[in-house]
Amino acid sequence: MINQKKINKKYIVDLTEPEKEQLLQLINKGKTSARKVKHANILLLADTDRTDAEIAETLQTSIPTVERTRRRFVEGGLDFAINELPRPGRNPVLDGQGEAHLIAITCSEPPEGRKCWTLQLLADRLVQLEVVDSISKETVRTTLKKNELKPWLRKQWCIPPEQNASFVWRMEDVLSVYTRPYHLLRPMICMDETSKQLIAETRIPLEVEVGKVQRYDYEYERNGVCNLFMFFEPLAGKRHVLVTDRRTKRDWAYCIADLIEVRYPQAEKIVLVMDNLNTHTPASLYEVFEPHYAKFLADKLEIHYTPKHGSWLNMAEIEFSILFQQCLDRRIPSKDRVEQEVSSWLENRNQKQSTVDWQFTTDDARIKLKRLYPKITHQN
Repeated sequence: MINQKKINKKYIVDLTEPEKEQLLQLINKGKTSARKVKHANILLLADTDRTDAEIAETLQTSIPTVERTRRRFVEGGLDFAINELPRPGRNPVLDGQGEAHLIAITCSEPPEGRKCWTLQLLADRLVQLEVVDSISKETVRTTLKKNELKPWLRKQWCIPPEQNASFVWRMEDVLSVYTRPYHLLRPMICMDETSKQLIAETRIPLEVEVGKVQRYDYEYERNGVCNLFMFFEPLAGKRHVLVTDRRTKRDWAYCIADLIEVRYPQAEKIVLVMDNLNTHTPASLYEVFEPHYAKFLADKLEIHYTPKHGSWLNMAEIEFSILFQQCLDRRIPSKDRVEQEVSSWLENRNQKQSTVDWQFTTDDARIKLKRLYPKITHQN
């Protein structure tokens, strides 16, 4: 039976089975550009009884785009219709030299009285320096995006000083510990601590609705702060968290006693990796417990401190990041509720034996962090 809708079309799309298969593979590939996927879908729908208006409405595009894709298929074939050449346009506002000027400005210090460069400030500076006669914020934005620059963002980071022998000694010590095989009687534990603000809602948040995100009031009630101690055994894929009111030497000492006597009573020695804070020392044990018990606990520990400005070497810090992303990055009103939420998170994560696949080695450090190693001068 003759398809009357196709007869009425000037450019008729009549796909063969191999062509349909090729288009379906292109759509399902996953790494195809949006433009190619759109053209492929147009051709597949054009091979049906649908009108150009129906196709345009289905694919959220324009009727001229559908008509142009039909024409290109008829005139040049499948590849010509899919791989549409870029449309000619006016010369770019910023040439290569102009982009270089923009990048240099973006990487410089912002003007006095401003904390960072904005799109408008950058556009104004390019005009002021006579790089261009005029330029829009959108052109500045797309140019920065192409060069992966975001001057309005800043990230806090622990930056160690260069040529720091103390840093590299402790770093290589921790990295060597991470290469040790699993030992039931000498478990390797990474320990870290952080705080969580306790915040209660002053008004009940509105429920999620179709087409609307959950909405909550900007006002809140502060209920203080609680502290979390993380103990993470990466080789066993398990961890536990203790929630306390404070982070004093006493709190740390009781956490260590719990680690040794409750969590790992069978261990001959616990290899403990942690940050070098003033509370994280066997001296805290002697300030809290009787000497004989403090000595018993201290003898059970083999301590390896991460270097100053090197807390990223502590795998417990990675676990804390996951804990906050998955569980605690929201308003929680009380310490009891924090304990409840953390307990549920721990049960699920320990059951899966989730761990950290640590890849950074001493050899990597000596190459990538070469600037941190002291330069050795050989004397005759």
